Amino acid sequence: MSLTSLWRAATQHRLFWPVTALVALLVINVPFTPGFFEIHLKNGHLYGSLVSIVLFGSPLILVAIGMTLVIATGGIDLSVGAVVAISGALACLVVSKQGNEDAVGGVLLAFALALAAALVCGVWNGLLVARLGIQPIIATLILMVAGRGIAQLITSGQIITVNSGAYSLIGGGYWLALPFSLFVVALVVVLSMALTRRTALGLLVEAVGGNAEASRLVGIRSRRIKIMAYVFCGLCAGIAGLMISSNVSAADGNNAGLWIELDAILAVVIGGTSLTGGRFHLGGTIIGALIIQTLTTTIYTIGVPTQTNLVFKAVVVIVVCLMQSPAFRAKVFGARAQRRGPARKTPGVPADAPQQMEVSP
Repeated sequence: MSLTSLWRAATQHRLFWPVTALVALLVINVPFTPGFFEIHLKNGHLYGSLVSIVLFGSPLILVAIGMTLVIATGGIDLSVGAVVAISGALACLVVSKQGNEDAVGGVLLAFALALAAALVCGVWNGLLVARLGIQPIIATLILMVAGRGIAQLITSGQIITVNSGAYSLIGGGYWLALPFSLFVVALVVVLSMALTRRTALGLLVEAVGGNAEASRLVGIRSRRIKIMAYVFCGLCAGIAGLMISSNVSAADGNNAGLWIELDAILAVVIGGTSLTGGRFHLGGTIIGALIIQTLTTTIYTIGVPTQTNLVFKAVVVIVVCLMQSPAFRAKVFGARAQRRGPARKTPGVPADAPQQMEVSP
C-alpha cells in the first residue's frame, strides 16, 4: 500500500482530525510554557499541565458521556448545567449542616442525596420527552431555567463553603499519585462502554435515535430507552456537580456548571456523533471533551485577552468541525489536487482539442 493510500485511509478515520486538533493544541502551548509536557511527583502527587487538563476536564467528560447517549436517541439535554448546580448545592448544604464535616457517613449521605436529586431530574426530563412528547430542547430548557432557581433556593442565594477533607476527595483529592476524579471518570467510561458495546443496549439506543417509531413497531420499547438515556445523563451531571463543588469546597448555585451544556454538546459533535441521533462514539466524545478543556488551558497560556477568548474558542471549534467534514475536505483539497494535477489526455486527440463527453446509451 502506498503512502498516499495510507494517508487517505488515516484521514478518513473519524478520530483522525479530533486527535490531530488535540495534539496541535498541546504543541501550541510549548513555546509559551516550556515545561508544558513535564510531570512532577511532589508529596506523592503528580503535578503538571497535562494532569491539570485531565483534572479540570473530568466534569466535562462525564457530562459529555451522558449527553452522547441522549443525543444518540435523537434528543438533547440543556439542563445538565442546572443539575450540576443542584447536585453540588445539595451536597454542600448537607455537609455544612453536619456537626463534624469530616465524618465519612455525613459525606456519603450528602453524595447519596445529591445523586438522588440528579436522578429525579433525569426522570423528569425523560418523562417530558418520552411520555408527554414534548420536544427535547423545550423539555430540558424548562429544567435549565428552573434548576438554577432550585439551586439558589437550596443555597439561599449564598455561596455555601465546606471544610471537609473527605468531601474534597472526589474533586480535588489524589489516590495512587493520580487525581481521584480520574478514577471516577474511568469507571463511568468503562461501565458505559461495556453496557453499550458489549450488550444490545447500544444497538437499541442507535435504533431509537435512527427511527423511534420504527423501533417501537418492531418491539423495542423506545420510550423506556429514552428515559434511561436522560436518567443516565442526569446521573453523570450529578457526579460532575460533586466534582466541581468538591474541587473548590463550595457550592455556587448561580455559576456552578454555567454553560457546561454547550461545551458538552460541542464535545459530542467534535467526537463524531450526529445531532440527528443514531450512531454514537463515546471514544470520540472523550477526545472532544479533552479538546475543549485543552483549548481553555491554551487560551490562558498564550494570553488571549479575556474579552476575546470566547471568539477565539469559537473559531478553533469551527476549524475542527470543518476539517472533520468530508464535504469540506473534498471541496478544498479536491480542488487543490485538480489545479495541481495535469489534464488527462485522450489517445489520438491533440492536447488543445476540446474533449467530448461520453454519453451512455
